[in-house]
Amino acid sequence: MDNMNKRCCFCKLIGHSVINDEIVCLEFAWPGKEPKGGQFFLIRPERTSVFLARPLSAAFWRPSALGFLVAKRGRGTHELASLQIGEMALLTGPLGRGWAEISGDGINKGEAALVSGGVGVAPLACFAKELALEHKAFDFYAGFKSAPFGLEGILPRSLVIASEDGSSGLMGRIPDHFSPDAYSVVYACGPWPMLKLIAMKCKAARVPCFISLERHMACGTGACLGCTIKTVAGNKRCCADGPVFNAEDIVFDE
Repeated sequence: MDNMNKRCCFCKLIGHSVINDEIVCLEFAWPGKEPKGGQFFLIRPERTSVFLARPLSAAFWRPSALGFLVAKRGRGTHELASLQIGEMALLTGPLGRGWAEISGDGINKGEAALVSGGVGVAPLACFAKELALEHKAFDFYAGFKSAPFGLEGILPRSLVIASEDGSSGLMGRIPDHFSPDAYSVVYACGPWPMLKLIAMKCKAARVPCFISLERHMACGTGACLGCTIKTVAGNKRCCADGPVFNAEDIVFDE
């Protein structure tokens, strides 16, 4: 199989940096195709005590390398975060549908805003570089608990940072400092409560909003139905039908 068509292979960890107590950045050698902003990979270390791989959105891509932000939440992500340079992991991807595929020509319709919360910055940073390569202007809004991360190399027209502890940028959560009124389209990724607030603001302003959702994913291809989400059209598979969705289609209140 040609290298650029590979979707599953063991890859060597070539970069490991600690961002803070909860988050690390991992970079793997990758011989496969370039991911689009919002797509994800299933990653399973060769040295592991868990059965299932962990789904992670690509944070950046360069020829022959892929980068991911890992938030240490459970045993699987703690194992990923503990990998040492030179160790191997099975990477499968890119999987799912990203912002460009879901929003269609939305990215061509005027002013765009990218809104992230926490590690939700990862897929949006990847998407931002995609937009920059296509010479499309956008503003970036990024919210963090404390110090910012994952923003290296993006080229927004303007960058707004908010932190919950007030140590960086504006004080508070990023939805408190975001209004969709000046935009023709909004792209967002972050915690569920943040996405709900952004979606409500966009709906009130009649601005299209496309959000990336997070669920526990086992197969990554939609076969196991373990990552279903409720939409106005019934249940959808987060991995295969998303992870990016039109926010108006999501049932936030169950």
